[in-house]
Amino acid sequence: MSRVSHHLLFHALVCAFGVGAPVAIAASSRAAANHADATLGEPIKAVLTSPPMVPPPTNRTAPAKVIVELEVVEKEMPISTGVTYNFWTFGGTVPGSFIRVRQGDTVEFNLKNAHDSHMPHNIDLHAVTGTGGGAEATLTLPGHQTKFTFKALNPGLYVYHCAMPPVGMHIANGMYGLILVEPSQGLPKVDKEYYVMQGDFYTEGKYGEPGLQPFSLEKAIDEHPTYVLFNGAEGSLTGDKALAAKAGETVRLFVGNGGPNLVSSFHVIGEIFDKVYTEGGSKYQENVQTTLVPAGGSAMIEFKTDVPGNYILVDHSIFRTFHKGTLGILKVDGEKDASIYTGQQSNQEYSPPASSGH
Repeated sequence: MSRVSHHLLFHALVCAFGVGAPVAIAASSRAAANHADATLGEPIKAVLTSPPMVPPPTNRTAPAKVIVELEVVEKEMPISTGVTYNFWTFGGTVPGSFIRVRQGDTVEFNLKNAHDSHMPHNIDLHAVTGTGGGAEATLTLPGHQTKFTFKALNPGLYVYHCAMPPVGMHIANGMYGLILVEPSQGLPKVDKEYYVMQGDFYTEGKYGEPGLQPFSLEKAIDEHPTYVLFNGAEGSLTGDKALAAKAGETVRLFVGNGGPNLVSSFHVIGEIFDKVYTEGGSKYQENVQTTLVPAGGSAMIEFKTDVPGNYILVDHSIFRTFHKGTLGILKVDGEKDASIYTGQQSNQEYSPPASSGH
């Protein structure tokens, strides 16, 4: 069939069935998008941070177009002392880079998959309203990059994760992180903000077995983790890596749970949470001791550090803390206040009752 005939056939289809309509709609959508971009001003490149740090508040009174550029990197890293694991990461860390935008922002999301990756990856952001949270739009082969755009409609703290099959394996290898959509009026000002995210890991070797440990699908299916960790490694929040504050400061913890299987009973020993924005939403509960953080969920926690000390972050499903790794430290410096806490005041033996026989 000649080219002329093709044109005539296409013209006939346009007239009969409106075949040209999608083309017209696509052009109209592009025009609408260009108009919307023009009203948002110059695009802003999002600041991304590695845990436990978070980007600064947006401090904007109006929505903007925000460009996020995130790269998937597969890399071997320590999971415990003398033990390494082949993590799959968003931005080279577990959890992945922290993303901070404002309600009403138009977010252009660019996902790269490193050239030396062995797997295709994508990203499902729970902050996205749209098919797959962006997963379908970001199927990204090694050495490729993809892009999609979404509007941040709802404020809150949201998990993101890889959603490529087998989804559980991608998450279990560390492919999760948090995106904060600030409310339009911003969050209340605090002195310190930190990023803490729990995850469960499944290795062929036992807890503490040295060397590079392969992923165990059998343990993952049975939900028997070898490690349960904050920020992807035992010791990631202790020693020189401990979180820090001064007495009298207000601390906000952005707490996430990548799972893939376990619910976290998040607790800070020696502190009471003044506010917990349950499940990362807009409503808060007050005076909370321990808060549940579901797999694939989050919480925003605020409290004032009244007196100095080492405050221990744990999953209060407590065997995980002392036998699988969920332990961190918030080191608070400052002047002691005996009216709030004295520390030990005495330690002495006392006499047993005369009738006890001891």
